[in-house]
Amino acid sequence: MAQTFLDALAVRTWCGLALETLGRAREEIDAINVYPVADGDTGTNLYLTVESAVAAVEAVFAAHEVDAGNPGRPSLAEAAQAMAHGALIGARGNSGTIVAQLLRGMAQVLAAGSDDAHTDGEGLRLALRRAADAARQAVAHPVEGTVLSVASAAADAAGGAEGDCGTVARAAYEGARAALAATPGQLAVLERAGVVDAGGRGLVAVLAALVETFTGEVPGAVAVAAEARHTRVRTPHDDESPGDGTTECADGAEEDGPAYEVIYLLEAGDLAVARLKKRLDALGDSLVVVGGDGLWNVHVHVDDAGAAVEAGVEAGRPYRIRITHFGAGDVHTVRGEVRPRERVQRAVVAVVPGEGLAGLYAEAGATTVLARPGEPPVSGELVEALRRAHAREVVLLPNDPELRHTAAAAAEQVRAEGIRVSMIPTRSAVQGIAALAVHEPERRFDEDVVSMTSAAGATRYGEVALAERQAWTMAGICQAGDVLGLIDGDVAMIGTDVTSVAATVLDRMLAAGGELVTLVVGDEAPESVAEHLEGRVREAYLAVDTVVYRGGRQGALLLIGVE
Repeated sequence: MAQTFLDALAVRTWCGLALETLGRAREEIDAINVYPVADGDTGTNLYLTVESAVAAVEAVFAAHEVDAGNPGRPSLAEAAQAMAHGALIGARGNSGTIVAQLLRGMAQVLAAGSDDAHTDGEGLRLALRRAADAARQAVAHPVEGTVLSVASAAADAAGGAEGDCGTVARAAYEGARAALAATPGQLAVLERAGVVDAGGRGLVAVLAALVETFTGEVPGAVAVAAEARHTRVRTPHDDESPGDGTTECADGAEEDGPAYEVIYLLEAGDLAVARLKKRLDALGDSLVVVGGDGLWNVHVHVDDAGAAVEAGVEAGRPYRIRITHFGAGDVHTVRGEVRPRERVQRAVVAVVPGEGLAGLYAEAGATTVLARPGEPPVSGELVEALRRAHAREVVLLPNDPELRHTAAAAAEQVRAEGIRVSMIPTRSAVQGIAALAVHEPERRFDEDVVSMTSAAGATRYGEVALAERQAWTMAGICQAGDVLGLIDGDVAMIGTDVTSVAATVLDRMLAAGGELVTLVVGDEAPESVAEHLEGRVREAYLAVDTVVYRGGRQGALLLIGVE
């Protein structure tokens, strides 16, 4: 039965149908992913973004079901805001980030009449218009022929429709579909590849789900399928040119593409974000910053991943940082043609505790998953990272004993998909650094894993941290605020001065010998601690070298590795 208005239940239904629709279209959308880089994951990113929105909406419905003082279903405003928030915190990739802003724009209109349980066709028209405008404003340099063009066309078509929500939704869908078909004529890279825009194709799928929500019908399913069959992804066999690893811009010029995609959530004020946008715009391209009210999702393609993260640290509190290395010859387009999304032979995926180490690991070629204090990654995040590495063989470094079972479960799931995964049981990020230092992709997989495991196992690890509460330890009872010195996971001493505790921990670790000391200094550590420890090693341990890294907001004040 057709529904003529938009309420909380319709939002829930729409999100669920959109997820199903994207699930069916995911591989097709991945296959036509050309712009801004041909990394073959737009469909997957859109699916994960909407999946996060679905989870948030389901959570708000569940909260009302268990709330005896407020039984029933949430308001339209609550459901719309949950949808937008879920998409924001779960946004993946360029297109996923833009779609998150589209949903946020809609929610701003739908939540404006917070006393209303539902809205009509006029409300939906206004919501679609605000969505398109908000998405365009979030992109540093809007390009026509992308999901932005499709969203604008949908809003324009909806604005000319008279009737209930079903009529408006159908008009938006038809307008988006027509705009999608026109994208190859707007963006040369699409025309030369023989494809439509992947992000726009995903938005058409989301709008098809909106039509189905109100009418119960799947619009134009046969036509869309036929359209997909005529979309042809060209391969290098279509042209004898071997390609040169460049990315073609919308204006037809060719340039080297950035090496990394950096995404993070950011807690910051409006003024700080405005400054951040200018800085990131100077560092790279494909800049999209969405959100508001103190929470933002930042997406950019850069050559210096560390600088992009540092810019976020200066602006506020970045977390859930994801850094993806664009493999040479794997993600760029040449003269508008799509290179097949071939898997690399081997990759490393590592969980890291701070932004500084995330940049360090990424520069070494690893795919990273950030684990902030109190926010360990779940199995699904590790599975996504293992897939994102896009390799036939993957070495997984959990870098935390508490993540061993989570990492093992993720590895087992990905093995079922035909990917060879070996987990090295690294217990600290400094052991991961040691393993990564001897990693050689050209070696046989088993030999590489054995070498990396041996290097990690030969590295003792220490840590200096602040006690959060009173507790019993191997060194006695500690109080909240005490400085703890840990060696190989056990508390070895309790003190009051960070530098003296760190020096004692280092001396005890070097008592058993060593050739290299690795210090990873957190943001909360005293400025002088690294300099003091380096001097101590030079004076007392003549044959030992020291290397220092900045770990960022890593939880521990200091990480110490001795090889």
